[in-house]
Amino acid sequence: MNDCLFFGQNEYPILIKNEPNKITKPIQFKFENENENENENENQIKQISSSSFSTIFLFKNGKAIEYLHDSNQNPSKIQIEENIQKVTVGSGNEAILTKEGNVFAKGYDINSNNPKEFINISSLIEDTNDRIIQDIVSGRNSIYLLTSNQNAYGIGSNRYDQLGFDSETLKKTEKPILMMKNVSKIFSGNYSNHVFLLNSNQELFGCGDNQFGQLGLGESRKEAYIRNLTKIQNIPKGKIIGIQCGYSHSIMLIEDEDENQNPKRKLYSCGDHKFNGLGKDENIYEFTEIKSSLFENDDNILDFSVGYAHTLILTSNSKLIVFGSNYSGQLGTGDYSYTSIPFQTELPELRFNEDVSNYHVSCGGFSSFIYYSPPSFSNLEEDLIKLFERKEFCNISFKTENGEIIEAHKLILKYRLNQNQENQIDKLQEIISKKSIKESNQIFEMIYSNRIINPILYSEIKEIINSNEKIEETMKRIYLNENENEKDFIIERKEKQYKFPKLILIMRSELYRGMFLSVTEDKSNKVTDYSELSNKSFQIFEYWIYSNQIKDEIQITQEIIDEIQTGIDYFQLNQTNPNLFDLLINKFNNQN
Repeated sequence: MNDCLFFGQNEYPILIKNEPNKITKPIQFKFENENENENENENQIKQISSSSFSTIFLFKNGKAIEYLHDSNQNPSKIQIEENIQKVTVGSGNEAILTKEGNVFAKGYDINSNNPKEFINISSLIEDTNDRIIQDIVSGRNSIYLLTSNQNAYGIGSNRYDQLGFDSETLKKTEKPILMMKNVSKIFSGNYSNHVFLLNSNQELFGCGDNQFGQLGLGESRKEAYIRNLTKIQNIPKGKIIGIQCGYSHSIMLIEDEDENQNPKRKLYSCGDHKFNGLGKDENIYEFTEIKSSLFENDDNILDFSVGYAHTLILTSNSKLIVFGSNYSGQLGTGDYSYTSIPFQTELPELRFNEDVSNYHVSCGGFSSFIYYSPPSFSNLEEDLIKLFERKEFCNISFKTENGEIIEAHKLILKYRLNQNQENQIDKLQEIISKKSIKESNQIFEMIYSNRIINPILYSEIKEIINSNEKIEETMKRIYLNENENEKDFIIERKEKQYKFPKLILIMRSELYRGMFLSVTEDKSNKVTDYSELSNKSFQIFEYWIYSNQIKDEIQITQEIIDEIQTGIDYFQLNQTNPNLFDLLINKFNNQN
């Protein structure tokens, strides 16, 4: 069963048959012929992208299902030969990114000759060395591409100058045109005629529709359209995690430290409050914090999504916070009442005893989805990156001279420094504190990119690797370390090899979400999928990995004990952690 709930507009396209056109409370979304899928993990939802043009569900097996505006028949399946990595839908276009870096798209402003047919738009980039795409984003009638060379391209409509060119001379383009270089992220929205580009120095630029102040340029910049990419000033302090754009507003998620130096995420908005989409009752021309008592000190924002004029927010304390337009019931409150002030509504339980961090929210223009999607073990590289982005694994922070915070993993630092003494990290802290954020990134670049290197020798190193790269991209290097190292082990997936330092997987346990690190007779290391566990046993494993304990609510049966004992017999677990089997036996004895 797919764990997905839907509410809001149920037309254009029709997503659930035999239900009202407007659904005001979350109901179960079920795909036709769902029981044909044999592997639940493979068929779990990875991403949902929706607008009035269509809705696409992307699954972890790389396949997708498309519901079209102009079809009341059965949903169609996306026919792309290569595995799909990401999908994105605007109100007048669709785009699909494959794992090989190709982008297929359709829409009137993309292919006027045959707007219903997917074409490879990445192959139309003039620079043949810049055709590998790493990310895609849809605007209302435009599509934005981010290449592996960190270049941003736009294709489609330029009616509102959203491609960064004068609309009087360029109405639209059916070939990608270069917008800006040195870009790390692109942000827009399925009903938006404006776009933001973030560079590697955390500088934000925007262009396009600014009739309502949705670019956050300030009250002095009230031009209807901003044709040139313009730097956004007065950005709130902290790291930009994401920006989502509605029709006439924008919402930004910033992460900074609270008074206790713990990471804290806050939302900021700008634009028109006409449809109550700002989380406040006035027009705002610069990004201003959305304040509410619902965002408590110990609560943090896990996920958020923005539609045409409504917002869903998911917090670490299992809160579902909503505000904005509710014309189609897209706030899920059971009625059609608008609210400009953040309001907490019920978060339905998708999985028994499941960590809320595995829940996600996604807004269409006038519809909403809540779905369950834990990190998949079908793509190990992606999985481990997500694993190490979890805050509980960032156990050391470095503050630079300009006050910016860099989070790191102490265990990996020790491993890379080839030292066990705490004073080595203390010395590193002292060095970082006297450096700029750019120089600090260079230091971390060296640590995470080289097998043996001492940052104390930083001043003697003449050649700096890729000095402009962001720290997040630097972190990813550890997962594909090409250096020869006997402490690494190799994972093979689909004829491709990945090399990982063994210490990465044993930080908490050599067991992670159904993957076991096993030792074969010839002493070689490998990762094996152990996917035949029942759902309940799988959840027990999953919770134990992160907490080293068993939840009190879980009832342990003899069948579960036998099943998990089989796993422990076959696979070696990290002995530094409490023995899972012993915990199960104790729990079983206590409850009986």
